[in-house]
Amino acid sequence: MSKRSGSADLPLHGGRVPPWLGERMTKLGVLIAEAIIHHYGRDEFLRRLSHPFWFQSFGSVMGMDWHSSGITTSVLGSLKRGLKPRARELGLHVCGGRGSHSRKTPDELVDVGHRVGLDGTGLANVSRLVAKVDSAAVQDGFDLYLHGFIVADDGKWVVVQQGMNDATRQARRYHWLSEGLESFIDSPHSAIEGRTQGDIINLADKRAERSRGGQLDILASLGPDRIVREAAALARKVEAVPAPEPAQLSLPHLVMPARHDVREADVNMKRLHGSLAAAADRGPVDFQELLMVPGVGARTVRALAMVAEVVHGAPCRFSDPARFSIAHGGKDRHPFPVPLKVYDETINVMRSAVAKGRLGRDEELAALQRLDIQARQLERYVTGPDLKEIIAGEFRDSASFGGRSVFGWEE
Repeated sequence: MSKRSGSADLPLHGGRVPPWLGERMTKLGVLIAEAIIHHYGRDEFLRRLSHPFWFQSFGSVMGMDWHSSGITTSVLGSLKRGLKPRARELGLHVCGGRGSHSRKTPDELVDVGHRVGLDGTGLANVSRLVAKVDSAAVQDGFDLYLHGFIVADDGKWVVVQQGMNDATRQARRYHWLSEGLESFIDSPHSAIEGRTQGDIINLADKRAERSRGGQLDILASLGPDRIVREAAALARKVEAVPAPEPAQLSLPHLVMPARHDVREADVNMKRLHGSLAAAADRGPVDFQELLMVPGVGARTVRALAMVAEVVHGAPCRFSDPARFSIAHGGKDRHPFPVPLKVYDETINVMRSAVAKGRLGRDEELAALQRLDIQARQLERYVTGPDLKEIIAGEFRDSASFGGRSVFGWEE
């Protein structure tokens, strides 16, 4: 199992995803999922979902608020709606969700088991156990309110669940992956995403094995009443603090700020310039028909370059999720309003490429892959405008691109 762990500050956001964006997120999310499965297989798509940096980038490229905890809800909701009609073909099933939907997860898994021949009851027990570990064994001040369980026809699964801390207005996302999972209580997470704050009791850490065993022994030998008396006596004593066990090696931390605006410090500019240059270089060669659409063709290829990276990029390339918001903006006008004409063209190109790929005609999928390859080659030396200029240009052209946000259409 991948042991990539990270932490991120995911500010809590109110409100809902508007239908005009939710429908497009569903379409694009499923097309990206199918492209990944086509190139790399279903297991790889599950691994991507268990990677917190990729998951945040996935939501950002679909026009959701680049830094917010709402990406978790919107991405899982989009995949649940979009993959349901394709479940038989792709062999993937998304269960659970936010609030009351999370409590329906065990029943949904039992139903999936009946339909595809899996041990649905066993999967339901896994769902309950995973939720219990992150709510009871890991006591970090975050109360779970979202639980998503994605399972494949062969029984492999990934869990993405999220908790909130009302006092700090922060969220923490937990990622689990069944691949290589040997224990639910010895460091089982593929990732935990959230800013470190205060003391955390993590009884699911493999280093807590002696503590778990000791707690059971104390409960059996002393009983609850004597435990209370002994604890009170210990509190009155002043004892030397024993040396702690060695800490885990430092791991990458994704810190998402509470501010809405995207700044140059949030973006790897060399990679962004590489994507823009690749779009300018490969677009006229690989997307001639698309570029005949007045006004939106070249801009759409720029969005496709970032979608291509979400499909083909290595894990190390998703350390700056804000960069992917440059593809389709954000519903709150950060970094700019969602350019719906561009978004719809992106969906059309991806739909055509994936549909032809199912028939064994990979020329359009190969063109998207060349975009990603070219971007990585060009980023070594290419330069370009600063981020403020890029964003200013998007605002300037927003009305012609069909710019829209939760505040209305751009004029």
